[in-house]
Amino acid sequence: MSNQAVQLHIQERHVVMDNGILQVTLSKPEGIVTGIQYNGIGNLLEDLNDESNRGYWDLVWSKEGSTGTTGTSYVIKGESFRVVVENEEQVEISFTRMWDPFTRGQACSPEHRQEVYNASIVFKLRKDKFHYMAVADNRQRPMPLPEDRFPERGKPLATPEAVLLVNPVEVEFKGEVDDKYQYSCENKDLQVHGWICCEPTVGFWQITPSNEFRSGGPLKQNLSSHVGPINLAMFLSAHYSGEDMVLKLKPGEPWKKVFGPVFIYLNTLTDDDDEPQCLWEDAKEQMLNEVQSWPYSFPASEDFPSSEQRGCVNGRFQVQDRFISDYCIPGNGAYVGLAPPGEVGSWQSECKGYQFWTKADPEGYFSINNIRTGDYNFYAWIPGFIGDYRNDEVITITPGCDLDLGDVIYKPPRDGPTLWEIGIPNRSAAEFYIPDPDPQYINKLYVDHPDRFRQYGLWERYADLYPDEDLVYTVGTSDYAKDWFFAQVTRKKDDNSYQGTTWQIKFKLDSVQNSGSYKLRLALATANVAELQVRINSPETNPWSTGVIGHDNTIARHGIHGLYRLYSIEVPGSELVEEDNTIFLTQTMATGPLQGIMYDYIRLEGPPMF
Repeated sequence: MSNQAVQLHIQERHVVMDNGILQVTLSKPEGIVTGIQYNGIGNLLEDLNDESNRGYWDLVWSKEGSTGTTGTSYVIKGESFRVVVENEEQVEISFTRMWDPFTRGQACSPEHRQEVYNASIVFKLRKDKFHYMAVADNRQRPMPLPEDRFPERGKPLATPEAVLLVNPVEVEFKGEVDDKYQYSCENKDLQVHGWICCEPTVGFWQITPSNEFRSGGPLKQNLSSHVGPINLAMFLSAHYSGEDMVLKLKPGEPWKKVFGPVFIYLNTLTDDDDEPQCLWEDAKEQMLNEVQSWPYSFPASEDFPSSEQRGCVNGRFQVQDRFISDYCIPGNGAYVGLAPPGEVGSWQSECKGYQFWTKADPEGYFSINNIRTGDYNFYAWIPGFIGDYRNDEVITITPGCDLDLGDVIYKPPRDGPTLWEIGIPNRSAAEFYIPDPDPQYINKLYVDHPDRFRQYGLWERYADLYPDEDLVYTVGTSDYAKDWFFAQVTRKKDDNSYQGTTWQIKFKLDSVQNSGSYKLRLALATANVAELQVRINSPETNPWSTGVIGHDNTIARHGIHGLYRLYSIEVPGSELVEEDNTIFLTQTMATGPLQGIMYDYIRLEGPPMF
């Protein structure tokens, strides 16, 4: 630690903050981070880039009427600079600008709705220094250079982000696929990630102590670090969710949200015998310290409330399902949280406000702390059970409040006893069969890895495994871990067109109540421009249909889930027969290779028992 007081040097076009350990230089009044000097390295950021392309706030937006989720990328540059706090312990400076859509490239009148797709902080590090990337204990590796992705060295694949490295600068990467989405993380796991430089040994880490300001809740997936070397702090994105996650502001609608603070942590080895891996272990320890320090007490902004200005909520979450137990079941591992008032499950696409989540303990008890003041609904879901819980009453958080919700009882959707089930209700398709990738398209990190679904091109393996006939699953004989492909995708035909696919579930019933009502529960882990049609015992009957659903793009981005969707389909007993039955699941949309769905869980329930 340095004994030097924190100093602020204000120059004509730059400001420099110096604490004796590192120096951070920002442009004035734009607020772009142009330099970070540390441990003998004059600048950790890529000084071959223009000053405006090193460390900055990035916004992707459009005006109303635009389609898709690819708007205009815009670097936010301040127009005014001021010193907020300056003393020996702390320097806080501010860069601000007024938003004027008339002067931001594409004119947009105040009568138009504004749409924001992505908001993030971007750091571009020196490519000659930072070659090793770490996202998790089992997700870290040496990384290719950015020029390895250029046309003369790389072959573009099905999506712009995916490149096959055919002639990389370093031969060790030859034949691998690079894609930034292979390093995505769920918000709940995206607390620390970054890069290591080995000469001299320096770690650059982005630590996010809280997810309260991130959109989409704990399971929302976001980018982390990737080839560049680039380090991202993602706050709002449409990745793995599509247009449902786009922030839409009506004409004249006021909106304010504090993103961050995030903590940028630099470290170096203190012992010559230590391995660079020690920097990752140290960064994880620092992350835990930052989590314990949240909410920070130092920000001077009145828009960032201190711990004393926040509230907390406690209670016990339990599940009531009489077909499993006569008693309430403790909500062990349930995800419980507060999010802005909305419909059941609306938290997973909510992006304007704040969210506060935790996991219940083995007995179902929970405590949600440091909640910003305001109105919320209480939401929850629990692995092992389908559906979402929402408390209908709005919960108002006031400064210093400590609310006890008591016993919160969730009754998941259920009409009758389980006749059969496929999968695990956990909002993911990870338990299903995930094939080995085509040997031509390997990322070595994910060979024999728990996240094998992150390999490129797995959607193409379906046609390899089922070249002529589609998947048939027999209840009682088939094993969903081996016989249920993780994604129902299209099949490419010889003329390079695509066709939909129809999967079959075959099952036997010893008896049927012809006048009874059965229930088919279909939980989807993701959907991308897909339509699922369901038919019972005849492929020619009029189907039940989801309609066209989803813009999650999970298949293309090597994910295993996107937005969760649950459907309950009534099946009259008259449509079933004793002995052999078949359910036909048809995914009809087929204009390209990346359309389809992933199932989370399927269950057939018998008629209600009173």
